[in-house]
Amino acid sequence: MRLRSLLAMPELRLEVVTGADELDRAIRWVVTTDLLDPGRYLRGGELVLTGLVWRTRPADSEAFVRALAEAGVSGLAAWDLTLGTIPGDLVDACRRHRLPLFKVPEDVAFATVTEEVVRNLSGARAADLAAVLDRHRRLVEGTGLGAVLDLVGHCHVLTPTGRVVAGPPPPDPAALARAFLTAPNLPHHVPALGASLFPVAAGTPRIADWFIAFEGDFTDWPAERRALTAELAAITALERARLDAPRTTDLRTASPEDLGLPAGAPLVAVAASGRGTLRPADVRAVLIEILPSPVIGPLEDELLALVPSAGNDVAAEIQAALDFLAPGLSGGGLAVGVSDAVAGSGLRGAVEEARHARRLAAARPAPVCVVRHDELATHVLLLASVPDDVRRMFKVRLLDPLHDYDRTHGADLVRTLETFLRNSGSWTRCAEQLHLHVNSVRYRIQRIEDLTGRDLSRLEDQVDFFLALRLP
Repeated sequence: MRLRSLLAMPELRLEVVTGADELDRAIRWVVTTDLLDPGRYLRGGELVLTGLVWRTRPADSEAFVRALAEAGVSGLAAWDLTLGTIPGDLVDACRRHRLPLFKVPEDVAFATVTEEVVRNLSGARAADLAAVLDRHRRLVEGTGLGAVLDLVGHCHVLTPTGRVVAGPPPPDPAALARAFLTAPNLPHHVPALGASLFPVAAGTPRIADWFIAFEGDFTDWPAERRALTAELAAITALERARLDAPRTTDLRTASPEDLGLPAGAPLVAVAASGRGTLRPADVRAVLIEILPSPVIGPLEDELLALVPSAGNDVAAEIQAALDFLAPGLSGGGLAVGVSDAVAGSGLRGAVEEARHARRLAAARPAPVCVVRHDELATHVLLLASVPDDVRRMFKVRLLDPLHDYDRTHGADLVRTLETFLRNSGSWTRCAEQLHLHVNSVRYRIQRIEDLTGRDLSRLEDQVDFFLALRLP
């Protein structure tokens, strides 16, 4: 119900004193008060009725109206029975704070205003639910979410990255997204943002879900309003399913033209897989959100995507987006591999490159891991391809004697070994970085060789230690 609806109620005969250009504000409830500072009792969206008992001097009008404006009320209706008018200082204060002011006729009781407005609000809510069901039917026919949000008002549909799907842009969509990803439970009221956050698909990891931000505190809502939010979430889920309808394409064999991508344009292949609570459908939803215009296809236990490249660092952009989304993983994990940019003829090679990088990312313990193509030309790729039990045995045989000795004697042999190899076997640089005499470094290296049976002057033994130190 809007403020202008009050003017259409013949039994009330309200007159607009100031704020005629603000009459599209919605009325959430009606409150009667004679307190000078009623702000702590207001939630926003109210029509406030007052008999001006609080006014003892002209300056009181500024304090009263400022409290209403800061609380976010929709409008003020007033009449001073003693004076038989509305004081000019109250009119001026309402004009300064852009608060619509109505004059209540002397013979109309505040109780009558309250009764009429509440009855219209209840009828409007019932009509809203019926209208939503009709909008639901029309949505299935492809009309989109905009019409539904116009009906509900004061809400926004957003993705977990803060992208606004429908509704007017909120003041800080990124802050709403962070609050959604980190909220202990949903729905969740965020007082600092003046919003209540609802998931679109309950049970879906937040990293892969959309959410609805409603203005106000949902704990104060009547049952009709709560039912409306559930209906809107169901409608939004339906629209998302329509927009994200899967395209099952074998990206290894299709040409860019087959996929609707520009011919000759550089492309980047992305491979991704989830673990824990993250299902393939969730991974797909994440890729759709963080990649620009992706073409996605499933392949065994991973998903592949192709995205146009305009010279941008796709891997860095993916990493930044996933770092933002990471709080919404809910115990899951995501591994991503990114190829180099290639022309159409190199598409098959790019896909295989991304898949190899994805397998390398999956071998790492980080919840979110992105491996780019240039990491495939290092020893790390070879280590990732070795079975876990072989890697553990290799590391234990080489390094456990040193760890045991360090624990017993506090000798710091492992750190000495790392520093020695990092400086390519230079005694002097190693001693400088460890703040030791060169002879002390020589003694420690000799002790390492005695404990392991290796010779650190030999390149092959240096390589073995180097690899062992880099195994997880």
